[in-house]
Formats: sequence, structure tokens, C-alpha cells
Amino acid sequence: MARFTLPRDLYHGKGSLEELKNLTGKKAIVVVGGGSMRRFGFLDRAVDYLKEAGMEVALFENVEPDPSVDTVMKGAAKMQEFQPDWIVAMGGGSPIDAAKAMWAFYEYPDTTFEDLITPFNFPTLRTKAKFCAIPSTSGTATEVTAFSVITDYEKGIKYPLADFNITPDVAIVDPELAEKMPKKLTAHTGMDAMTHAIEAYVSTLHCDYTDPLALHAIKMIHNDLKASFDGNMEARDRMHNAQCLAGMAFSNALLGIVHSMAHKTGAAYSGGHIVHGCANAMYLPKVIKYNAKNPEAAKRYAEIARFIDLKGSSDAELVDALIAELKSMNVSLEIPSCIKEYEGGIIDEKEFMDKLPEVAKLAISDACTGSNPRIPTPEEMEKLLKACYYDEEIDF
Repeated sequence: MARFTLPRDLYHGKGSLEELKNLTGKKAIVVVGGGSMRRFGFLDRAVDYLKEAGMEVALFENVEPDPSVDTVMKGAAKMQEFQPDWIVAMGGGSPIDAAKAMWAFYEYPDTTFEDLITPFNFPTLRTKAKFCAIPSTSGTATEVTAFSVITDYEKGIKYPLADFNITPDVAIVDPELAEKMPKKLTAHTGMDAMTHAIEAYVSTLHCDYTDPLALHAIKMIHNDLKASFDGNMEARDRMHNAQCLAGMAFSNALLGIVHSMAHKTGAAYSGGHIVHGCANAMYLPKVIKYNAKNPEAAKRYAEIARFIDLKGSSDAELVDALIAELKSMNVSLEIPSCIKEYEGGIIDEKEFMDKLPEVAKLAISDACTGSNPRIPTPEEMEKLLKACYYDEEIDF
């Protein structure tokens, strides 16, 4: 038996933010990030719609990129004080992910963060509040997923929290919010979505319900991401839908070791964070080459290549064509080919090598590794990570 879970209601298209005025409740807390939602007027609009619905509204602002355990606990404390029956999270993946974790601690104050690290171990939610998610970026798809990524800065580890309980009740996918994304964010979030869709399609837990969503998302992203990056707003609007479809797929099929590696390298180094979507974009071609040693995975990568009209006379040629196409997309989106080139070389080589065994070990233990089509040994994971640092070829 398998399970397929999505939000109860999903509103999409320009102007769908207005659906907030039809929510039924007494109190809503709105969780947002560093200021773009306020700066562009979307926060005020959301608050006005909620007040029109007859609700008292509180705000929790300034959730940082890669939200911390500390921020989650502060938000949960604010919720315990205010007692909302709706949690409305809007912005990029960070405020929505943070709000999902806050939700658990609001309803169960005695829960510890360690309790939630174990996949699918959340307590039953909705005893106090329902959850509405409104994305402003076209990548994480956290508005439709059972996932949240929270960073423990003391340990330097990103934890993917996973449980169907944290799938939002309502998702509002309004492309107007995504039209304000800067170019770099458009590139990184777009390749995050591409990684979601590809990993979902080759996941060991893929099924007839997830495959069509993944394939269609891949084709849409392949067709529209570069134009979106270049400022075409019609393409930007289609990308907002594409990333959501990719999220529907991976929330139910799960992911693979591209995400395991991105989670565990993201906050590991003193030079700075490796932005999640950029990490996925850099690692994806290497992981495809590694996974393609599994014949079933190679067959499915070849199916993806055919679906986006790439050429090859065998599965192996089609896999290589897919890798080449993804590398070409990265170049066109101004994404570096490897960690060594990331942001002018902020990730120190010696520190990377010193931490390699521990990061590899953590990546293997990541929640996303179990559904990857090929499970790496510690030695293989170290080789993979080195290949991603130096842009080396994969031959194992």
C-alpha cells in the first residue's frame, strides 16, 4: 500500500491571494521572511483579506534564509501566546518551512526538535490550527509538500523534517508574488524544482500517481526556466505552476541523494552557506551519472530525455544527453559547475576535505537517501562529494 497526500484545497492563478478572505476562523498569524512581502505590498494585502474574513491578525516577521531551530522556537512561543486557529505562511521556502515546524511546537509545546528529526514521527496536528501556505518563489513547492528543512546552526546541519501531518490544508499559488524574484533566485529555485521532479521520477517510491506530475513538470521547467530567468513574465507564471507540480510529485514519491548532499553541505562550512537550489543544480548531473549504473534508473532517466526531445540511440546515450542538457541549462542560468567555483571560491578546499568523511556520513543518513535508486557506501559518497567540489567525472 502507498499513500498520496496533497492540500485539501489549492487555489492558483493571478489574484488567487484574495482567497484568504474566504477562510473561516477567529485568529490568524502570518509568518513571513525578511521583508520582500511587505516591500511589494503582498503582506498588507494578505492582512487586509484576513481581516475581511473577520479574523484578528498577528505577524511573525523576519524568518531568515535557512531558518534556524531558534527562530522556530520563537515563532512557536508567539503562537502559544496569540492562540491562532490559522497559520498563514507566505514568502519563499524558508518562512513556510519554519512555520510548519512552529505549528508542531505550538500544538505540542513539550515536543523536542529531536523528536521531529525522525521521518514521519510528528504528532497529530490540527488540534489548534489549520495551515495555509502562499509561495513567492518558484522552487521549493513547500506549499504542497510533507517536508520542512530547518537548520541547527550549532551543529552546522540542515534537517529535512518529513511527515504528512505538515502538508498544508490550503495552498495559494498566485504567480503575481513570483514575478518579483531577482534573476539569481529565479535560477536557483527553478533548478531546485527541476531536481525535485527528476528525483521523484527515478525514486524507488515513484508510482502511477507521481510519474505524470514529475514528467510534466520537467517538460515545463525545461521549456520555461531560461525565459523566466530572462524576465519573460508569462514564462515566470508557468514556472510557478511547474514547481508546484514537481512538489506534488516529490512529496509523495520522495527524493534522492542530490538533496541528501545539498542538505548536509548547505551549512557545513565557515566560508558561507551553499544556497540549496544552487547546490542541487551543481550536484544533479553528477548524481545522475552515479545512479545510472542502476539499469532501472538509467531506463527512467532515458525516458525523461525522450520526453523533452533529446536524442540518443540507447539508454546510455540518452542519459548522457540529459546530463549534458542539465549542464547547459546551468551555464545559461549562470550557475557554477562545482563547489570550488561557488561564489568566487568561498568554500575553503582544506576545510571541505577535512570535513568530507563526516559530511558524507551525514548525507548517507539523510532522510532523502532511502528512496534513491542506488545507495552509496561511505567511500562512494565521499567520491561523489569530491567530484562535486572539483567537477570531476563519475566513473564508479
